[in-house]
Amino acid sequence: MRASAGHRVAELERNTRETQVAVRLDLDGTGQATVETGIPFFDHMLDQLARHGGFDLTLRCRGDLQVDTHHTVEDCALLLGRALHQALGDRGGIRRMGHARVPMDEALAEVAIDLSGRPYCVAEVGSAGSTALSPALLAHCLESFAAEGRLTLHVRVLYGRNDHHQAEAVFKALARALGDAVARDPRRDGTVPTTKGTLTE
Repeated sequence: MRASAGHRVAELERNTRETQVAVRLDLDGTGQATVETGIPFFDHMLDQLARHGGFDLTLRCRGDLQVDTHHTVEDCALLLGRALHQALGDRGGIRRMGHARVPMDEALAEVAIDLSGRPYCVAEVGSAGSTALSPALLAHCLESFAAEGRLTLHVRVLYGRNDHHQAEAVFKALARALGDAVARDPRRDGTVPTTKGTLTE
């Protein structure tokens, strides 16, 4: 699927014994989000991702929260990454790389992305998170997203005292970097931005 003048959209579902997840992602939206995961803090972070990235996102999940939040966060991140990969098609005409450094009050986070087709993630998130989204789970969320999105992702919290602020800075920086990376580059005229000729193989 080559990037065209129309919206780049993907709709996917993932159903297991642990979670049932449905996602619709429009990369050329206006930042509208409807997110229901059963984890209010995670909903808030995904809303930040859509709003500051300029994506339209609908994501609903019913997970085994009676166990804990791990499966819900992991499976939402996996399906969101998969939706990104599908919506990008052959990745023709995109800027491919993006980076952002975003403050949230006393906290500062930076994110760099390469939509390279090569899954890799380095996540140094400090104490970012909440009781429902621990720093370890936040890092795993980012790793899962990068794996299914087939992208290289580097995330670092530079400093901060408040865990919520650190996490929000991470998701806002992720949103801005990803928004830049998926943006169409008029100079490329639909060509795939790599000397290999493909970003999907």
